[in-house]
Amino acid sequence: MSARLLYVMDPMCSWCWGFAPVAEALIAQARAAGVATRLVPGGLRSGGSALDASTRKYILEHWQAVRDATGQPFRFDDAMPDGFVYDTEPACRALVAARELDDERAWTLLKLIQGAFYEQGLDVTRAPQLVDLAAEAGFDRESFAQQFASHDTRAATSADFAWVQDLGIAGFPTLLAERNGQLALLTNGYQPLDSLQPLLGRWLQQAACA
Repeated sequence: MSARLLYVMDPMCSWCWGFAPVAEALIAQARAAGVATRLVPGGLRSGGSALDASTRKYILEHWQAVRDATGQPFRFDDAMPDGFVYDTEPACRALVAARELDDERAWTLLKLIQGAFYEQGLDVTRAPQLVDLAAEAGFDRESFAQQFASHDTRAATSADFAWVQDLGIAGFPTLLAERNGQLALLTNGYQPLDSLQPLLGRWLQQAACA
């Protein structure tokens, strides 16, 4: 019997930032039960042009709603300044590169990217910033930069995006529980820990008995 928990998300998705403490607790719950976990970047926004004033206002209002609902901290002052291109592909690709080099540190890098963007207001669409964060997470700077820029990592990131789209996942965060190749949906969208912990517990119990 093989089982694992799949966390489908985007490091620049505000609801995923709101969900971060819940996800961390659920990942720990799965690992304590001996179940593997996998981080799957889904690609919220790829490419695009610089934000205009109305789009920036809309996004910041969305951030406010996430903060109010989840209590996660956001930095609103100077967030997404003029000329900012809200392209989440580089941050997603950084997680794919990290996953290939050291799966455990990929989770550390995720936390650092989210904190850098939402709490510190840093531009995590830029390769130098992502390499700095990877070094902070414990990766060798040069090895990570090479992995991040490689054709294989670009292709693997595109493959992740395509897999998520093929499943019909329309929003993040999404948690999938996989047992013997069969996927079960634990949540699509934010839910509090006290709603999801018992649900995951029942699935883990069933997986242990299978």
